[in-house]
Amino acid sequence: MLKKYLRSFTVVVVPIIGALLIRFLYFTNKKEFHTNNPLPDDPTIYACWHGDLLMFAHSYLHYKNSPHVKAVISSHFDGALIAGTLRKFGLEIIAGSSNKNAVRVLIEAIKALKEGYDIGITPDGPRGPRHEVADGVIAMANKTGKKVILVEIRPESYWQLNSWDKFVIPKAFGTIHFYYSDPIDIKSMQIEEARAFIKAGLLRHA
Repeated sequence: MLKKYLRSFTVVVVPIIGALLIRFLYFTNKKEFHTNNPLPDDPTIYACWHGDLLMFAHSYLHYKNSPHVKAVISSHFDGALIAGTLRKFGLEIIAGSSNKNAVRVLIEAIKALKEGYDIGITPDGPRGPRHEVADGVIAMANKTGKKVILVEIRPESYWQLNSWDKFVIPKAFGTIHFYYSDPIDIKSMQIEEARAFIKAGLLRHA
């Protein structure tokens, strides 16, 4: 019973602390945004590596003052912490992953895209392998015809956790580079071609 209460307490408190930390790191860093064109108004799929997820919400809000996006986040305990943190920035959540509740997640994401939402997804989440593209993002694009934007977040100075995704935490008072690709149409690609294209795009500035 005590463990249950501790987990419930953690799910409430950690997102508050996490959101404050993200805001502190964002506003104490210099930001460089590398985007060729304004982000599209049409519903779009935004893909970012799991290890680079920390600053995604703030970078998205740099372009979209009124967020209309649902992020696909694991339904595991650590996913609940990430989901709670993203909600502090106005993002909505689809709980699940490409290896758990995959069909339901795909249906919900397709529905959300048709309703006008953007979708945020980590192609290698929630458990890896790191920097390997699962089928979810490709299936969403193929089923809906929506385009994909690849998001790279590269701080010049950072800590890197010893986790499967090598999670990156920018250090304060540095510079963070945000790279947003042009919208990519992958529906005409074969699955392995799309997988390789997305992986290469997300590692372009690594």
